[in-house]
Amino acid sequence: MINIINKLLKRVFDLIASFCGLLLFSPLLAFVTSLIWLQDFKSPFYISSRVGKDEKTFQIIKLRSMVVNADKKGVDSTAANDERITRIGHFIRSYKLDELSQLWNVLKGDMSLVGPRPNVKRETDIYTSTEKQLLTVKPGITDFASIVFADEGEILAGSSNPDITYNQLIRPGKSNLGLFYISNQSFLLDILILLLTALSIVSRKKSLIATSLLLKKIGAKYDLVELASRKKPLVPMPPPGATRIVTTRDFKLD
Repeated sequence: MINIINKLLKRVFDLIASFCGLLLFSPLLAFVTSLIWLQDFKSPFYISSRVGKDEKTFQIIKLRSMVVNADKKGVDSTAANDERITRIGHFIRSYKLDELSQLWNVLKGDMSLVGPRPNVKRETDIYTSTEKQLLTVKPGITDFASIVFADEGEILAGSSNPDITYNQLIRPGKSNLGLFYISNQSFLLDILILLLTALSIVSRKKSLIATSLLLKKIGAKYDLVELASRKKPLVPMPPPGATRIVTTRDFKLD
């Protein structure tokens, strides 16, 4: 009964918040989309297939921060110094403005405000059986991992192979945080994650401290709490459910 109430509250909140958010941010969206269009007179939107709940695909809508057809011109993972990112794109990514248009996906029901970030099929195809649990809930605009790895581009910058670096340093932490969210999800937790996301825009340091404290309070293991604080350098780890670290482009580990 509690799960049903939580799901109902989550969907009602998603509907109200996404509708109000689109109205509130419509002037900003109009301004940013105009800037994107003026830089090359191409569509300001990037529409791409993502894998959602129960492995069903949907079309995600993002404000375009890279050159047209960037997904066909390089690796999947994007470093902060990736040459495919446009000048305006760097600004958009810095403030996560490219995510605002996904409120439409939330309104449609493809996504939720809070949940594991959606991935492309070639990435979900290499999920371990443990990671497949991430596909049992609706993907979200933000979650614990969005806060902890907000500097993903900087982590990958300078890497000779961003895809392998991503799978060694970021994927394990992201997946573990996502799995922890799924096992502890509630309407209250969603509200807290949204507040932490807002805090991260003002102060990344304070948001990391608050995130690690919240994880500790709700029973996360020490390693996950330490990861969330980001006080220590990231080290290569195997993804959840795997016994070895990614060392080649063959990312399928089980």
